[in-house]
Amino acid sequence: MLKRFLGFALGCLAVAAPEAAQPARPGLEMWRLDCGEIRVTDLNLFSDTYAYVGRQMTLTDSCYLIRNGDRYLLWDTGLAGELAGTNGGGEGAFRMSLRERIRDQLARIGVQPALVTFVGISHYHDDHIGQAADFPGATLLVGAADWEAIRGRPQTAARFGPWTEGQSRAQPLRGDHDVFGDGSVVILNMPGHTPGHRALLVRLPRTGSVLLTGDLYHFTENMRRGGLPIFNTDRADTLASMARFQEIARNLRARIVIQHELDDIRLLPAFPQSAQ
Repeated sequence: MLKRFLGFALGCLAVAAPEAAQPARPGLEMWRLDCGEIRVTDLNLFSDTYAYVGRQMTLTDSCYLIRNGDRYLLWDTGLAGELAGTNGGGEGAFRMSLRERIRDQLARIGVQPALVTFVGISHYHDDHIGQAADFPGATLLVGAADWEAIRGRPQTAARFGPWTEGQSRAQPLRGDHDVFGDGSVVILNMPGHTPGHRALLVRLPRTGSVLLTGDLYHFTENMRRGGLPIFNTDRADTLASMARFQEIARNLRARIVIQHELDDIRLLPAFPQSAQ
C-alpha cells in the first residue's frame, strides 16, 4: 500500500514539474511596434538654424504597447492604416510607407483592439495619429492644447472620429499624467513641438527607466545639437522641455529612445519580444 501511495505521489510531482518551471510573467512590459517609415528629402526642415541644408534622411516611425497587469496603453498610432501594403504616399519633402497595421501586429501577441485600455498620443501630427480610430473602445489621452487644435482641424479630427463624435471618452491632459496610478508609466508634459506635446516615461522592472521622446527630438544629431524643426509651434517652450527631459533622464539614469531614430529603437527587443 505504501509503495502504491509513493508511486502515485511521485507521478503527480512529475506531471506538475513542467508547469511549475514556467517563468512568471512580469507585471509590466513594453513592445515596440513598426508604425511606418518616412523618407525626408529636405532635412533642413528639422533645423531653424540651417544646420542640414542639402541633406536627406530616412526616419523610422515607432509606436509602443505597454501592459500593466490586464490593462494596456498604446502610445502613438503611426501612419495611416490605409498605407499598409501599398507603395506609400507623400506630401512635400516627406515620402511615407507602412508595412503592417498596428492591429495586425497586436493580433500576433493575442491583443485584440478591445483589450487596449488607453490610447496615448504624443501630439497631433499625422505620423502619430494615423491608426487611432482602430481602437475605439480605448480612453484617449492627449494634451489639452493639442485636443483643442485637433477639434479645429477637420482632416485631423477625422482620425479621431470615435472621440470627436462623442462615442468614446477623451481625457485632455493639462500636466503630467500617471496612466495606471502606480508611477510605472507617466505621460510627461513637454510642449513646444506642438502646444500640447507629450513624452512618455516607462519604469520597467528589469530594463529600468525608458524615456520615449515623442517628437521632442527626431534623430540623434538633432538631440545632440538641440536642433529645432522650423514647424515647431514655440521655440522657448521646446527648449524648456528639452532641458527638463534631459534632467529627468540624468536623475533616473533613463534610456532615451528617440521614436524616429532607428539606432535608438534597436535598444529595445524586436517585436514580438517585449522589454521587461
